[in-house]
Amino acid sequence: MINEKMQAALNEQINAEFYSSYIYLSMAAYFDSENLPGFSSWMKVQAQEEVSHAMILFNYVCERGGRVLVEAIEKPDTEWESTLAAFEAAYNHECKVSGLINNLVDLALELRDHATNAMLQWFVSEQVEEENSADDIVQKLKRASGNPNAILMLDSQLAARVFTMPSQLAAE
Repeated sequence: MINEKMQAALNEQINAEFYSSYIYLSMAAYFDSENLPGFSSWMKVQAQEEVSHAMILFNYVCERGGRVLVEAIEKPDTEWESTLAAFEAAYNHECKVSGLINNLVDLALELRDHATNAMLQWFVSEQVEEENSADDIVQKLKRASGNPNAILMLDSQLAARVFTMPSQLAAE
């Protein structure tokens, strides 16, 4: 059975992951309005990833005999100054999520909840990838420095990204 304090913290993280999905869907809509379908597609894939993260946590809480409590999801921003500003916001958001995951690991260690700690290690590694992925695009956008051709080339490259179901969900 999962500790009540851990269950509450994981429920908060489930909400945070769904909120992350909303942020990326909002960014996708922004990029669609800017006629940047590749950037939009990248964000839609990111939104799918965030839903999958929420579902991994959801399933884990249930498997441990806990109860998932679905709460309201905060409204995300809908406008950004530029393509770069949107990706900087995405990078900063991923850094914040990394902090939330680290806090969960700290709590699991404090509670001596080794099962939850083990499960969370996937998220620790995933956040390294998430931060790197967003930062890579931020750096490319900075190098493009407003060059429309470079932006369109990057837009074309980002369109190639596809969603891959995490192995934790693929078996279901």
